[in-house]
Amino acid sequence: MGGLDLSFFSFDIISKFVLKGLYFSTELTIGSTIGGIVLGTLLALMRLSSSKTLSWIAVVYVNGMRSIPLVMVILWFFLLMPTLIGHSIGAETSAFITFIAFEAAFFSEIMRAGIQSISKGQVMAAQALGMTYAQNMKLVVLPQAFRNMLPVLLTQTIVLFQDTSLVYAIGAYDLLKGFVTAGKIYGRPEEAYLLATIVYFVICFSLSTWVKRIQARISIIR
Repeated sequence: MGGLDLSFFSFDIISKFVLKGLYFSTELTIGSTIGGIVLGTLLALMRLSSSKTLSWIAVVYVNGMRSIPLVMVILWFFLLMPTLIGHSIGAETSAFITFIAFEAAFFSEIMRAGIQSISKGQVMAAQALGMTYAQNMKLVVLPQAFRNMLPVLLTQTIVLFQDTSLVYAIGAYDLLKGFVTAGKIYGRPEEAYLLATIVYFVICFSLSTWVKRIQARISIIR
């Protein structure tokens, strides 16, 4: 095939094949982050609950999800759900549900650490003011926990963005799928994977730099 075909590295390739995949990968990342944090926070509260039953359920869920490769969860859900509900839900919808369920286990541990980082004195002071458990969590604990854990949450989101490339296994049109499609059509798979690597690196490196700046600002506030 000769050397690299530099003409493949063009905006025409990006606009025709890649932008559609980038849009879905971004949408999947944002949606899964929001859903994962919500579900993860609920799991963290269950794990810290005085109820042994709720705590046990959360422990089993979190440890179970964290012990299984994400690609296996993606494939299991995509292949088994049609059998369970009687019809296919599509690769994109399946990816959203799978990522939220999987990432919740990781966000749960982050939020649990954030909640435990709040001093018991603040919790007791809120109780002394007559706040209920729910009010205490909503107004005192969770806002501070989110602030303390924000850099870690954003770092996990970057990892999540990288993991979105795994939905290629079920045929979803993500960022990687866009590059692979262009490579097949133009017969330049090497250039396609090289360009994909460059784009993923630029996006993730830029986001990581941004997270470091946020972390520095939070450290100053503290």
